Amino acid sequence: MESTHPSEHFLEARDLKTHFPIEKGILLKRQVGSVKAIDGVSFSLEKGKILGLVGESGCGKSTMARTLLHLIPPTAGAVKINGQEITSLSPKELRSARKQFQMVFQDPYASLNPRMTIYDTLKEALTTHKDIPSHQIQSEVAALMEKVGLSARFLKKYPHEFSGGQRQRIAIARALAVDPQLIIADEPVSALDVSIQSQILNLLAKLCREMGLTMIFISHDLSVVRYIADDIAVMYLGRLVEMGPADEVFYRPKHPYTQALISAVPLPDPDLEKQRQRVILSGDPPSPTNPPAGCSFHPRCGFAKPECQQKVPEWEWSTADQSHRAACFRVSEIEKESK
Repeated sequence: MESTHPSEHFLEARDLKTHFPIEKGILLKRQVGSVKAIDGVSFSLEKGKILGLVGESGCGKSTMARTLLHLIPPTAGAVKINGQEITSLSPKELRSARKQFQMVFQDPYASLNPRMTIYDTLKEALTTHKDIPSHQIQSEVAALMEKVGLSARFLKKYPHEFSGGQRQRIAIARALAVDPQLIIADEPVSALDVSIQSQILNLLAKLCREMGLTMIFISHDLSVVRYIADDIAVMYLGRLVEMGPADEVFYRPKHPYTQALISAVPLPDPDLEKQRQRVILSGDPPSPTNPPAGCSFHPRCGFAKPECQQKVPEWEWSTADQSHRAACFRVSEIEKESK
């Protein structure tokens, strides 16, 4: 993931933290703690690549998405998009910069205005950042609909008149209206039927290829992420624990948490499914208000040793692939055991 040529990095996050204060009191409120939703995340993404971000519910994936796009201001750290530091921009500068990056939310019905027709929704997105002659707006809106596989004859309808898959296509069209270079898709297919999921995944992959888009695709389903992503990043309790090429992470995971996630993916062959051994994690994820010292995964890890309770592990590179890394003290031992 990391490159020796920083100019190749379209998106860069450095020591990113997002902490939400916990306050007590009615009149004289005082902070008694904080929820460490994002706790020191650093990574980079090359232009035109699709990064899959995975992890169980509550690990901080959605907060990460909103922090990267400055929908939630970070507590600390920096985010650069296309060489521009967005965390230090004024509100006016940030509004102007938003045409470079857009977000597709999990629930399109909640993100679309139910009182606006699809035409008005897409028109608003087009005219916010573009100076388009009035006589061209209708053709531009129709072109957006066709780009996501919908007919322009639906433009006068309202969101409630569409299926979930169609609404997600409309949400994608709205994101494309400003010609963005980066799209973050936050679990865009998790609420859809399996057959519709594949259609949306194929649409996103096609758009990335044709338009040269850079994308972060967030999901808790590793099999879905492996299908669409070039690289995978695994998140646990506000930190990244493994990153690498999609096939490397899926077939040769180096972190015990990633191994547990992958073992939970069912196999299509029932005989093989019965024979394989699952990795069962003990206990529940620790609270982000009081994460454990050292490696945050050590209370649930079968490979943990005393060092894991005291120190936060640095990135360790795979001996087989220098683009594959994990934040674990025992990467080399896990590699030997998996051979």
